[in-house]
Amino acid sequence: MVEQVAPRFAAEIETKDVDADAELLAKFGDEVPVLLIDGRKAFKYRVSAADLARRLQAERQRAERRGWRARLFGGS
Repeated sequence: MVEQVAPRFAAEIETKDVDADAELLAKFGDEVPVLLIDGRKAFKYRVSAADLARRLQAERQRAERRGWRARLFGGS
C-alpha cells in the first residue's frame, strides 16, 4: 500500500530490516512495522492508505511553507 500511495507525493521509499540493525532494533524493536516520514516516526503497527495520503499531503504543505519562508526571510 505504501508503494502505491507514496509516488503520488514524489516520496522516496527506503525499506530497512529493523531486526538486522542494532540501533534500529533498540529504537523501534517493539513498534515494528514502523513508518518514518522525513526521519520522524509517523505510524507504527499499521496505516491506512487514506491516513498515509493525509500525512504525506501535510508534509508536502509544510515543506512548501518552509520554502516560502526561506525565500522571504533568507533562511530555513
